[in-house]
Amino acid sequence: MEVRKVVEAQLAAWSAGDPAAVAATVASYADPDSGGVLSGDGLAGYAARVLGRFAGQRFLVERMVGGEDEVAVFWTLRADHRGAYLGMPATNGTVTVSGTDLVTLDHDGAHVRRSYDRLALAEALGYAARFVPAADETRQYGMSARVPTGRTERPGALVLTWLEIRDDAEAADVDLLSVEIVKSLRASRGFLGAATFDAGDRKFTLSAFDRPESLRAVHARPHQRAMRRFFRSGLCTRVHTSVWYPASARDYARCPSCAAVVATREGAACACGWTPEDAATL
Repeated sequence: MEVRKVVEAQLAAWSAGDPAAVAATVASYADPDSGGVLSGDGLAGYAARVLGRFAGQRFLVERMVGGEDEVAVFWTLRADHRGAYLGMPATNGTVTVSGTDLVTLDHDGAHVRRSYDRLALAEALGYAARFVPAADETRQYGMSARVPTGRTERPGALVLTWLEIRDDAEAADVDLLSVEIVKSLRASRGFLGAATFDAGDRKFTLSAFDRPESLRAVHARPHQRAMRRFFRSGLCTRVHTSVWYPASARDYARCPSCAAVVATREGAACACGWTPEDAATL
């Protein structure tokens, strides 16, 4: 067996989208997402999941260096993003990433150790990486986003929803549903904005409305589809939804000139004449 023939067979199997051939061409395989060294049926199952996420793989071998029993293969891969990856929903676009395969031969057969930059892959999918601490004894960490509308009046009602997810694939499904719900809410006159945040295994959404009557906008078709997914299709393990009305609300802003704190109410101003309404024009 020639090691370069193994390289050709392995890359051809990935390019053909054939998980069984991927497993048959090597004795063992590992990459940054595999969770360890795989072989046989375990490798075939993993390859099937990878090919489900990144279909139509096209490898361009840029350089191959080594001897008879060991080579390093430098490649660039183009693939179609068709499934969730690390919690990122499918973009249905084409992604390009570079990597290296170290392929060795011994008495057991061929062994592939693939390396690529998962951060670069995420960025190629249009995501910016943010690093958070691991959960500690008192806190869970996550990510957040804000959906602004440009409206600054105080909310007359808040809707809090959270969903408990099982894994990254389910997280991606929930994110896609959330995007559609927010798009429908933005078309509502009573919608003021929303914030989404993830912590541990829960995804939260806090939406603000100008008055209680505007909550009818929550029940648009995208929201109904999401609820059907939960009740009929097994999406998520728990869901919470609630409506909150403000008992009191206080807002303050700091003057950029004199640093005085001013209440954001009509007629309020600092000693130099600045009003919180001026902040919108800064």
